[in-house]
Amino acid sequence: MNFELTEEQIMIRDTAREFAQTEIAPSAVERDLKGEFPTEIVKKLAELGFMGMMVSPDYDGAGMDTVSYALAMMEISKVDASVGVIMSVNNSLVCFGLEKYGSDFIKENFLKPLARGEKLGAFALSEPEAGSDATQQQTLAVKDGDHWVLNGTKNWITNGQSADYYIVMAQTDREKRHKGITAFIVEKGTEGFTHGVKEDKLGIRSSDTCSLNFTNCRVPEENIIWEVGKGFNFAMNTLNGGRYGIASQAVGIAMASLDASIKYSKERKAFGTEIANHQAIQFKIADMAMNTEAAKLLTLQAAALKDAGQPYIKEAAMAKLYSSEVAVKNALEAIQIHGGYGYVREYLVERYLRDAKITEIYEGTSEIQRIVISRALLRD
Repeated sequence: MNFELTEEQIMIRDTAREFAQTEIAPSAVERDLKGEFPTEIVKKLAELGFMGMMVSPDYDGAGMDTVSYALAMMEISKVDASVGVIMSVNNSLVCFGLEKYGSDFIKENFLKPLARGEKLGAFALSEPEAGSDATQQQTLAVKDGDHWVLNGTKNWITNGQSADYYIVMAQTDREKRHKGITAFIVEKGTEGFTHGVKEDKLGIRSSDTCSLNFTNCRVPEENIIWEVGKGFNFAMNTLNGGRYGIASQAVGIAMASLDASIKYSKERKAFGTEIANHQAIQFKIADMAMNTEAAKLLTLQAAALKDAGQPYIKEAAMAKLYSSEVAVKNALEAIQIHGGYGYVREYLVERYLRDAKITEIYEGTSEIQRIVISRALLRD
């Protein structure tokens, strides 16, 4: 068992770390306050090859391994989880699925510009009545000649206002239930396709989240991903393949909370000495460090298994579940260590808590992850 990173992985990690500090950090607080999408930062991420990191160079991607992607995600999310989730969706939920299941037409016309970062993608599965139970899709697609006509609503869509291409799941045969769901690519500007107002969220406020509305929206037949009736399998396989992205985001938040706590504990004095000298604080920091390292190792293990062509779905679910819970715990402890200062915007740790909570919810709640893990274990 080798825990050493390759020279290339170290270089990618360090590049992401430097970029995060120099390009992302200066505007992170203001963008969070204003709920402002980081358009220029996303463009610069694309120039680094970070918007299509794992896509083959055959489709204009960077051709990096999953471990490198996880490391980069951690460093970006450590500074700003909003930028992290934008990067994660484009890489994990959009490019990953299109490369694995898309036709040659889709790869040439949609995957390539997404991998280059010239276009941005979104993944539209959730609906008002279909959250964790994704089988209950109400958006309907009816065939009309060489097109399909979509009607329905999607919600909680990351990159919802800013994306150029949307992967949309819709029912094409209600009688077949989840076996009658099909995945389509819908382009921004298509007649009958609009998005709602941006949600005013607790956290990850610099990423845009909104609902999508389809009213007699005509989508060409060639925009079907995989094949008719395979949309639910496509969505689940894509989510399984992308969970290490959110796990990495959560690890980044946990790392940020730990670093902020160490720094503050060495500066703040109480009872005549720095609070770092008090055992109560030392124990908190020790637990935060231990849990962060465990979350990181779980996440890198899932990524390494994927790179090795080994089964990784259970491990990715474990990584996502544990890392998200550690992110929340670390952020809470960071606020406790900072005392009253942790409760105000002047210090960053209150944002870490707001950003951390969503990692327990999106791309499969903690409860869904426990189902995935237990089913995998009980099948063995």
